[in-house]
Amino acid sequence: MMKNYQNILIVRTDRIGDVILTTPALEAVRKNFPQAKISVLVAPLTKDLVAGNPYVNEVLVDDRKGVHRGVVGFWRMVSSLRRQKFDLAIIFHTKKRTNALCFLAGIPERVGYHNNKFGFLLTGKIKDTRPLGEKHESEYCLEVLRSLGMQAGPGQIYLPLQDSAERWAEYFFKKQPGRPGERTIAIHPGASGPEKRWSLEGFIELMNSLSQKYPCRFIIVGAVDIQADAARMQASLKAPCSDLTGQTSVSQLASLLKRCHMLVSNDSGPVHVAAAAGTPVVSIFTRNQPGINLERWRPLSPKAKGVSPPVGSSSPITVSQVLEAVDALFKLC
Repeated sequence: MMKNYQNILIVRTDRIGDVILTTPALEAVRKNFPQAKISVLVAPLTKDLVAGNPYVNEVLVDDRKGVHRGVVGFWRMVSSLRRQKFDLAIIFHTKKRTNALCFLAGIPERVGYHNNKFGFLLTGKIKDTRPLGEKHESEYCLEVLRSLGMQAGPGQIYLPLQDSAERWAEYFFKKQPGRPGERTIAIHPGASGPEKRWSLEGFIELMNSLSQKYPCRFIIVGAVDIQADAARMQASLKAPCSDLTGQTSVSQLASLLKRCHMLVSNDSGPVHVAAAAGTPVVSIFTRNQPGINLERWRPLSPKAKGVSPPVGSSSPITVSQVLEAVDALFKLC
C-alpha cells in the first residue's frame, strides 16, 4: 500500500529540456497526493520553467555558482533542505550532489535511478536503463513514480509563462512588424556540445531555401557562445533576420517561441520549450546512439518532427531532410 506522503521534494537540477520533460511527472505526483506540499529543486537557469506550475507549491534553487558554491555553500543547501523536513525525495537528476544533498538533509525516503554516482544513498533504487534509450525521458520519470505505487499515466508537458516575459515579447514583435502572410521562423544552431550541432552551412542553406519557398523572416536564438555563428548566418541570408543570441532569458525565450510559426533547432533545450509553448518544431539529431536518440529525447508535441540518421549510421543530415520536415509541419499546421 502506498504511503501517505505529506511533504515531497522533487529534484531536477539539470538542463532546460530535462526539466520540461519532468512536468508530466509533477502532474502525476499532484494527482496522487492532492493534499501534499510539493517542492521542486532546480538550477537557477530553469526556475522560471517551474515557477507558476499549478501542481507545485514551491520552487527551490540550488545555486552551485552562487550561494551554494563550494563546501560551505553545499552545507548551506543541506541545512535549508533539512529545515523543510521532507518525508520523500524523488530524485530525477541522480548525481552525486543530489543524492548526497537528500541523504544529508535527513529525508527518510529517497527514490531514484541507481547508478555509480552515490546511488547507494537511495532507499528506493531503480535499475538505471536510461543509457539504453529504449523509452522517452518523460516515461523514465513516470517509472520512478510507479516504483512508489503511484498511478502515473502519460501526461502533458507544461510551460508557465511569466508576465514580464510576455510583455517583453509583445514589445519585440511590435517593434518589428512583419509583412502580411509572413512566417516567423526561429533558428537555434547551438547545442550542449559540438557533436550535437548540425553544420552552420546546413542551417544557412536551409534558411535561404525556406526564404525562396515562403514569405518569412528569421530569428536566431541561443546562448552567447554562438554569437559569431549567428553573425555569419545573418551575413549569408537574403531574408530579414534578427539576432537574439545571448539576449534572452529562458522565460523570454518561451514567450518569443510561443509567437513564432516554427522553430528549427539542434537537439537542445529550446525544442522542448517550443513544444511546450505549442509551436511547431523540427529537431535535428546528428547522432542516433542509445541514450541520446530520438526515442528518448524527441519533443513531446503532435506538431514536432525529429530528423535523425539511421541507427548506427554516421551519415550527415541533409538540407533536403530538414526541409521536408519543415514543409510537412507547415502543411499540418
